[in-house]
Amino acid sequence: MVVVLGPLYKKILLQKNSSFMPNFKDLFTTEFCHVEISSHNLVVIVEKLKSVSMLTLNRPKVLNSINLPLVSRVAELYEEWEKDEHVKCILTKGAGRVFSAGGDLRMFYSIGKRDESWKEVVYKKYWLDYHIHTFKKPIVAFWHGLVMGGGAGLTVACKFRIATEKTIFSLPEAAIGYHTDCAASYYLPRLKGHFGTYLAITGARLTGAEVFVSGLATHFVPSQSLLDVEKRLVALDTGDVNAIKSTIDEFSIIPELDQQSVLNRLDLVEKIFSKDSIEEITAVLLAEMEDAHDEWLKDAAKALKRSSPLGLKQTFRSVSEGRNRTLADCLRVEYRVTLNALRATISNDFYEGMRATVIEKDNSPTWNPATLPEVTSEKLDLVFQPFKEEDELQLPAEGKIPRWGGKYEHSQIR
Repeated sequence: MVVVLGPLYKKILLQKNSSFMPNFKDLFTTEFCHVEISSHNLVVIVEKLKSVSMLTLNRPKVLNSINLPLVSRVAELYEEWEKDEHVKCILTKGAGRVFSAGGDLRMFYSIGKRDESWKEVVYKKYWLDYHIHTFKKPIVAFWHGLVMGGGAGLTVACKFRIATEKTIFSLPEAAIGYHTDCAASYYLPRLKGHFGTYLAITGARLTGAEVFVSGLATHFVPSQSLLDVEKRLVALDTGDVNAIKSTIDEFSIIPELDQQSVLNRLDLVEKIFSKDSIEEITAVLLAEMEDAHDEWLKDAAKALKRSSPLGLKQTFRSVSEGRNRTLADCLRVEYRVTLNALRATISNDFYEGMRATVIEKDNSPTWNPATLPEVTSEKLDLVFQPFKEEDELQLPAEGKIPRWGGKYEHSQIR
């Protein structure tokens, strides 16, 4: 069996009947080491380090994309750790060079419309997102590399979110006929002004510096210092948020924004993306392009032009209405929109978007509806309308069910 030695990442091979097994602690000189059985086949690696639990997403060959085994295991662990009085703090990161590129689109595409077995992973993911947003112990997320879509949803509500110079944050769902989900309709409209709307409908990529300055990340730490942060947090051995913050602060710096950063154009972002419809946003954007020779404007216009009209409109509506919704209501609405996208209730665009970008990679999707006017309010209403009560996402928000109740296995959804 393989034995993992905490943050030092040392490994030794022990024989199954080795006399060392009962006395393994005598082998180690550091108090931070704790033996944890691991396997390369696990989608999540867990390390118990004193009163700190470390969770590592372990699908690096597919950019730690989220599938059913991964989301199921993470949900189990968070419930266990919230209830365990010996666990005071949680650290989470991704194996390899990224945190997570979001949902496993190949999985969704392969299942397709032949059945609705994808319903379980969707339900469990949104149920988990709610519990992460309302988690009762501090979680520290290391946003190293790609942080996209559902990967952001796993951590954007963590008490501490650490970006680096290698962080790339993006929500590209609208472009492929989908919508920004995993509580994005809740947290995006709560960014400054209408910056969240801009992120949602353009799918723009933010650098680590931009992620920090925008408020999406709480800290910016140079990547070479991440392991030192881990070690210090383990040594700290506390769930006290002030102590944790002070420790991360020691390594955190204030990064400089690139001169061309969108965050230097927030007045323009507000002028364009505060409008009441995608059509109005597009009109103002094109008008601004005539008056200014700005590559940022051109990039935003290109993003809207190549995106699915349905993806744009359902994303815009979701984020706009999310300003006045609770977290639970945002997740319930997103759940409806997601199931309708996978069912192709009004359009096959989500499958076409996955085909063009992930499966065949020809980057030449054929959208239907093909234009914004064809995506009528009546069609959007079909996507957003409530399900029967027994088919809705069950969350403990109103106190009708226990804190960790409403699990997929116990629901009537099949």
